[in-house]
Amino acid sequence: MNANARWQEAISANLASASIPGFKKQEVSFEAVEAGLMSQTANAKTPVLLPRYTAATNFSQGEFRQTGAATDVAIEGKGFFEVQLPSGATAYTRDGEFHLSATGQLVTKQGYPVVGESGPIQIDPNLGGSISIAATGEISQGSEVRGKLKVVEFAQPSELTPTPGGFFTNNNPAALPLATVSSTVRAGFLENANVSTVSEMANLIGVMRSFEANQRTMQIHNERIGRAITELGNPN
Repeated sequence: MNANARWQEAISANLASASIPGFKKQEVSFEAVEAGLMSQTANAKTPVLLPRYTAATNFSQGEFRQTGAATDVAIEGKGFFEVQLPSGATAYTRDGEFHLSATGQLVTKQGYPVVGESGPIQIDPNLGGSISIAATGEISQGSEVRGKLKVVEFAQPSELTPTPGGFFTNNNPAALPLATVSSTVRAGFLENANVSTVSEMANLIGVMRSFEANQRTMQIHNERIGRAITELGNPN
């Protein structure tokens, strides 16, 4: 029942974030009962049954949706955009729904600065010229190059920690970005979340029924124990 409750939380988070571009869904897997055999304490000799569940991020690429906006960017490949959080820490995201701030800086829709190869990307708001983004990530204003998007890849993306808003943080100092990046970007597109609302709703129904079945089993077991105590414990 506890594992089903955690699965329900993951499904709820997936459904709530299905509209975030580039969001990667959380999946829950259950191990066999035999794989859950473990000691109750470090010194206990008698193992107890603890069915284990594991939550992991599915990094499969979502479908592309054309928006036509000059600052919307989607990543083709396994890369991530690098952004700077208000705390100064670095975060990674597949959400390329970028905007220009009042000062002309390229930011996320939350207002976080988008990191370029040479630092923040600054557009001159007083200078005319349309904004274009090449497949290599170079951002131009008219004929002048203003910067280049910093796209990073990881050998093991599963080591990244998901955070709200479709962001990831790297809490493992040993998990450094790869030196060579094969990903490219597509301007005027956004990557949809890899969440199927139909599948998630079907999973939600299955989780609820499984939880109710286990709850009913516990109730029957408790009623049986209660009858045994009442009937066998009566001297008459």
